[in-house]
Amino acid sequence: MTGSLGAGSLGAGSLGAVADSQTPPVAMVIAGSDSGAGAGLQADLKAMSALRVFATTVVTAVTAQNTFAVTAVHPVPADIVEAQIAAVLEDFAVAAVKTGMLATTATVRLVADRAAAGELPHLVVDPVMVASSGRPLLDDDAVAAYRDLLIPHAVVVTPNLMEAAILAGVDPARQSGVDDMIAMAERIHGFGPTWVLVKGGHLPGVHDGGTGAGTDSGPETVTDILYDGTEVLVIEHERVSTHNNHGTGCSLASATAALLARGHDMPSAVTGAAQFVHDALVGAAGWHLGRGHGPLDPFGWASQ
Repeated sequence: MTGSLGAGSLGAGSLGAVADSQTPPVAMVIAGSDSGAGAGLQADLKAMSALRVFATTVVTAVTAQNTFAVTAVHPVPADIVEAQIAAVLEDFAVAAVKTGMLATTATVRLVADRAAAGELPHLVVDPVMVASSGRPLLDDDAVAAYRDLLIPHAVVVTPNLMEAAILAGVDPARQSGVDDMIAMAERIHGFGPTWVLVKGGHLPGVHDGGTGAGTDSGPETVTDILYDGTEVLVIEHERVSTHNNHGTGCSLASATAALLARGHDMPSAVTGAAQFVHDALVGAAGWHLGRGHGPLDPFGWASQ
């Protein structure tokens, strides 16, 4: 069964207030640091904070990067990653967890062990495997560990087109449309996650020629696919013509985790997160930060 949702189906008013208490819900982000602050842990922190969720952090890697390149990656030793996870879980009532760049097979395995023990609720797995510059961020063993050990415990896994193809074992160059996205979602769902969200931001034309002035010839909409093993939800949102799109995938996954922490069901969490990212793209469309793909505007600074 296929349905269709617009990203605006969860309005901004629904995203605003924390439900029952002045104390915010807590999420945990397990991801790498981005020195340019457009993606990675920094994007996750900003997205969750904008959605009024207190984000704790587990640093898996330190990267040297900016808006156009990743020049160095230094993985954090697995025992230090483990110690960070233990410290957070010992002291906070974590309501949702989002993983980003895990960097090494050892780290993928230890996160999977925690998930298998039931310690990582509402686990959102963003399988960061390739930098937007094209640089690989994981080896083949780590990809296999994702498939076999971590993804089966995810409430949702959120690959982009390239990552979905790697996980599904198909040629990324041949994946170019919604039918391809659905086929990959079905295959990835077979690994055991509750939901699969295949993000369409890397479909042909979406990032091509973005000027911020609306003059390029890209598609009018961007499509994401959400699949639960039975029903396919096609989520469409208006494409924003801009080069400032660094961190969209991180922000979408972390916003989804934040809304799950606040009690939303999966379809409303994903559509709300998509609307949040769309608004952040609109806000930053005219910014000039860096010489490559600039960051988003998660706090709505452009409208203030």
